[in-house]
Amino acid sequence: MTRPAGARMHLPLVCLIGLLTTATVPGQRGPARRAPAAASVLFDSVATAAGLDFHHTNGASAARHLPETMSGGGLFFDYDADGFVDIFLVDGGSLVDASVAATARHRLYRNRGDGTFEDVTSTAGIGHREYGVGACAADYDNDGWTDLYVTNVGPNTLYRNQDGRRFVDVTESAGVGSAVFAASCAFADVDLDGLVDLFVANYVDARLDNNVFCGDAAKSIRIYCHPLNFEPLPDVLYRNNGDGTFADISGAAGIAAGRGNGLGVVFGDYDNDRRPDIFVANDAVPDFLYHNDGGARFSDVGLLAGVSVASDGNARAGMGTDFGDYDGDGLLDLFVTNHEFEMHTLFRNLGDGLFADATLESGVGLETRPFVGFGTAFLDYDNDGDLDLVVANGHVLNNPGTFYPGSVEAQRNLLLRNDGGGRFVDVGRTSGPGFALEGISRALAAGDIDNDGDLDLLVTNNGSTPDLLRNQGTPDRGAVLIRLVGTASNRGGIGARVRATIGGEVQVREVRAGSSYLAQHDPRLHIGVGDATAIDRLEILWPAGGTDVVDRLPANQIVTIVEGKGVTERTPLASR
Repeated sequence: MTRPAGARMHLPLVCLIGLLTTATVPGQRGPARRAPAAASVLFDSVATAAGLDFHHTNGASAARHLPETMSGGGLFFDYDADGFVDIFLVDGGSLVDASVAATARHRLYRNRGDGTFEDVTSTAGIGHREYGVGACAADYDNDGWTDLYVTNVGPNTLYRNQDGRRFVDVTESAGVGSAVFAASCAFADVDLDGLVDLFVANYVDARLDNNVFCGDAAKSIRIYCHPLNFEPLPDVLYRNNGDGTFADISGAAGIAAGRGNGLGVVFGDYDNDRRPDIFVANDAVPDFLYHNDGGARFSDVGLLAGVSVASDGNARAGMGTDFGDYDGDGLLDLFVTNHEFEMHTLFRNLGDGLFADATLESGVGLETRPFVGFGTAFLDYDNDGDLDLVVANGHVLNNPGTFYPGSVEAQRNLLLRNDGGGRFVDVGRTSGPGFALEGISRALAAGDIDNDGDLDLLVTNNGSTPDLLRNQGTPDRGAVLIRLVGTASNRGGIGARVRATIGGEVQVREVRAGSSYLAQHDPRLHIGVGDATAIDRLEILWPAGGTDVVDRLPANQIVTIVEGKGVTERTPLASR
C-alpha cells in the first residue's frame, strides 16, 4: 500500500532477477486457444442516469488515519430475487469527527429492470453504526433470500434478509461481530455440509491511539503510513452451525496462525479436488494460499505453490485478487493487484499444486506498472470465450507527486484484453467514456445489470461518487447467463463449478460470493459463446459431490439450473 517517509520506508523495486525468471517454465504446455478478432466494445458512464446518487464519506483528516484511504466497498446481488442484480454501496464515515460520521450511510439500490435503480435503504433496515469498509453476500440460512455481511473498522455486521424487502441485524446472535480493522470477506462451504461459511480478511492494528507520523516533518507534509508501521492481524474463519449461528474455527482450521496485512480474498478450487481453497492478498508481506485439506482444516502452501511472493522473491502490496482460467487449460490461474512500480501479478497454474509467475510473458507487467491497483476481475467482456482482466486503480497517498514525481492520486482504470493466446493488451483508452474516467478507485464488481448478456461494471471511488459502466456489447457475439440453485448443496450453489464445451474448447467458471477488493460480482455465471449458437455440453459439479449435465444449451438466454433437476427456467436475453 502506501510508501511513506518519516516512518518505516519501503521503496518498491523490481529486481533484474525477477525480470529474468518470469518466463515460461520449460516443458510446460503454453496456452493453445484460438485468437479471435478484436471487437470494439464501448462502455458508457451511466451512474447518474441510473440514479446512483451516492457520495462516499472517507472522513479524511489531518491525522491521516489509515482506514480513510482504504474504504469503499460495493457489490452486485439480487436481494429481492426478481432476476435483476441490485447494488449495495458501503460508506465509510469519520474516526475523529462525530458530525461527519453522522452523515455516512450505506446505500441499497434496487434494480428496476429499466436501466435505473431505486434507493430503498430507508425501508430495507440497513443501518450505519461503524466506519464501513467492504461487504459480501450469500444465503447463509438456505431460505432463498440473499443475506448481507458488512466489514467495518470495529464490529462487523450481518444482516439477515427476511423476505426480499427488509434486513435484520443478527450480528450478536450469529456471533460474527469481529471488532478489528476488517477488509474483504467471502462466503463458501469449506466443509461441504450444505451451509456456507464466512471468511474475513483483516488488515492491521491501526487505531486512534497508536497512529504514527509518516511523511516529511520538516516540510509539515503528512501522508498515510505504510502498513508495516502497524502489527498485522490474523484473519477469521467462521463455520456455519446451521442454526443461525457461526463458530470461530480460525485456530482449529489453521487460519489464525497466519498474520498478514489482509486486503483481498477469493475462494477457488485451484487443484481440482472439489474442495474450496482460499487465497488472501496481503499488503507488503507474503500472500497466503490456504489449501483445503478436508474436515475444515487448511494448510498455507503459498510459498511451495509459488504465489506468496513475486518472482524476485519479494512480497508485493497485494490488494485485489481473483481466480480464473485465462488460458483455457481447466486450471484456475491467479491475479493479484499491487502498488505502482511493482506491476500487478499474474500466476499461471501449472497443475500439481504449482504456479509460474506469468506477469511479464503475458504482457500484464508493463501495462500495470504505473498504477496502484485495487479491485479486479477475470471476465469475458467481449463474449469471445476468453477471460480478460479489468482493474480499478487509484493512489493511496493524498499527495503522491510530492514523493514520487509523476505519480497522481486519481488514476484511470484498465481493461486488459486477452488475445486468445494468453497475452493481454490494455484497450481501455479505446473502450468508450466509461474507461476515460479517472478516480481514486477501490472496489470493482462485474455483473449484467440489464440482462442483455454482456458484463457491466461497478467501480467505487474513495471520497467520491461511484461509476457504473454499461457495456454496449457486441451484437454478433452471444452469451448464456446461468443461475444455479442447490438442493443437497448450499442454496446459492456457491462453490459449484461449471465446464462449458463450445466447439471443442472448454470454459471453466465457479460461483463465488466475495472476491476482488471489498466487492462481489454478479453470482450468475456468464459464458461468452462468440458466434456459436449453443453450448454443446454444460457440466455442473456441485459442492455436495454430484454432477449434472445439460447437452446443447442454446445461446442468448438466462437459465436457472436446479441441482438434480436440470434446467427449470429459461428467459431470453434482453435486446442490446
